[in-house]
Amino acid sequence: MAVPRKKVSRMKRGQRRSHDALSAPAYVEDKESGERRRPHHIDLKSGKYRGRQILEPKTEV
Repeated sequence: MAVPRKKVSRMKRGQRRSHDALSAPAYVEDKESGERRRPHHIDLKSGKYRGRQILEPKTEV
């Protein structure tokens, strides 16, 4: 079994863990509807993706 030769310092441990932080998801404003949506995702309100109609638009009830 592998055994570490010496204790990992707080600095090295922190440098390794610095990449584990979660980032907030990015949102962009849709050019046509003005709604906020994730990049590279379908706008669920209008049902469009990159100018093409993919889904049926949601109707207000």
